[in-house]
Amino acid sequence: MIRITLKKHREESLLRFHPWVFSGAIAEIGGSPAEGDLVGVYSAEDKFLACGHYQIGSISVRVLSFTTDKLGDEFWYDMIARAYEVRAAVGLDDSETTNCYRLVHGEGDNLPGLIVDYYDGVCVLQAHSVGMFRAKKQICDALVRLYGDRLKAVYDKSSGTAPFKAGLDLVDGYLYRKDGYVQDSESVLENGHKFIVDWTEGQKTGFFLDQRENRALVGRYSKGRNVLNLFCYTGGFSIYALASGAVHVDSVDSSAKAMALVEKNVALNGFGPEMHTGYCVDAIDFLKDAPEDKYDLMIVDPPAFAKHRGALNNALRAYQRLNAAAIAKVAPGGLIFTFSCSQVVNKESFALAVFSAAASVGRSVRIIDRLNQPADHSVSIYHPEGEYLKGLLLYVE
Repeated sequence: MIRITLKKHREESLLRFHPWVFSGAIAEIGGSPAEGDLVGVYSAEDKFLACGHYQIGSISVRVLSFTTDKLGDEFWYDMIARAYEVRAAVGLDDSETTNCYRLVHGEGDNLPGLIVDYYDGVCVLQAHSVGMFRAKKQICDALVRLYGDRLKAVYDKSSGTAPFKAGLDLVDGYLYRKDGYVQDSESVLENGHKFIVDWTEGQKTGFFLDQRENRALVGRYSKGRNVLNLFCYTGGFSIYALASGAVHVDSVDSSAKAMALVEKNVALNGFGPEMHTGYCVDAIDFLKDAPEDKYDLMIVDPPAFAKHRGALNNALRAYQRLNAAAIAKVAPGGLIFTFSCSQVVNKESFALAVFSAAASVGRSVRIIDRLNQPADHSVSIYHPEGEYLKGLLLYVE
């Protein structure tokens, strides 16, 4: 294993169990590691600090262990089993009403660069680093061992997330299939509601599991309201609103594939066309043209406006414009669930953008709840950057 030696006094973050080693902290690399190789990290005093995957960029090492450099098959099984124990502890793997959840959430589960989502016996894997991509067979073997006969398939969907490097076969496909299992989608349950998950063609791993608790909260407030679900994807918020007694729900997304799944999910849950209308148009344009006072509950859940710090200022302006339009259009006494999933936008910056939006419109707005990601999207206390999803529930007079 190639050794990486840090500059003097640059080991403090590792001693606090932060899982990243930045390139500026490195004094010497004892060789020429390929991207994705396992490397050992040592202090200037030659003390072992950690080991992890080497990568080219500002983050040079993503740490996998602070205690050992022996990362064989048992390491992978142990780490994934520990992640499973967290989900079991919060009741996600012993539920009659929910059979989908995030099993591994990167740094939150001490496996930086790895996402694994579980859909009723199908695990969908996304590697966000070369190291994790190269370890996918060991990860698959650990999943087969963990779930046993319950496991139907393991699907690798890393082509859009793993860094493009020569020599990587970035083609999505099955790493494991149980004999006789031929499906490319599943109908799963989330809090008793049914959703079709298409992991081969859908966005991310096929479903946005991180909004489970916030969807339930939308349901709590939807009875008797006219609901607008912007950037609806496959209609998660829409189904919860309909099931909880919304008068009518309009779902808006620019993706034709997503809107087709919305309609299937609406029918799958037993709701007729008189209760729901889908619009395959740009959500921002739809909101601009929407009549005032028609909707008394809105969900504003756009895709990430900023994926790196260089885009932060533009993203904050976009959040401000979008929320100003929503605040201007919502009916008096209406509610707005507004979100940001941009990791580089922190809670304070997002709240300030929404404050600026409200001030520009001039309506009286109250924050009645602050919203977060659920337990299966865990955040390591040593890596606060993992808290990416933030939201506000607004009451608009």
